[in-house]
Amino acid sequence: MTRKEDLHVVKSTTTVEQALQMLVENRITGFPVIDDDWKLVGLVSDYDLLALDSVSGSERSQRTDVGMFPEVDSTWKTFKEVQNLLTKTNGQVVGDLMTPAPVVVGESTNLEDAARVLLKTKYRRLPVVDGDGRLLGIITRGNVVRAALQLKRATEKATTTA
Repeated sequence: MTRKEDLHVVKSTTTVEQALQMLVENRITGFPVIDDDWKLVGLVSDYDLLALDSVSGSERSQRTDVGMFPEVDSTWKTFKEVQNLLTKTNGQVVGDLMTPAPVVVGESTNLEDAARVLLKTKYRRLPVVDGDGRLLGIITRGNVVRAALQLKRATEKATTTA
């Protein structure tokens, strides 16, 4: 689990542009959204921030004849779409786009159960909250993979030294 001291978090009043900048600078894919008392009020992901009308809009979703090779200028078109999106985000805040009341686990939930929830729901992150709903940390798919590798290595080491 990544503890709250090491988390990047936003508030519902954080602008979309600020959140996108934090994603890029910290190389992460989403944030817990908290209030002033660290109570979890939602989650916001890179998809939420970029799924505004220009990137996931009608022009792209209506195209069904996707060939084996992308158009020569498709990367440039995507770049221009994101650039246009950023000009449309003025004044929009995370609270407008976040997922309110996300699936959470409690502080006593074991890693196996948390991993099961991540796999079953296909979420990338699972907030860990206390009994009052305050954010304590977050379990990500990466945390689960790291824990599984550590367990495998410890098991292998124990069998080779025995």
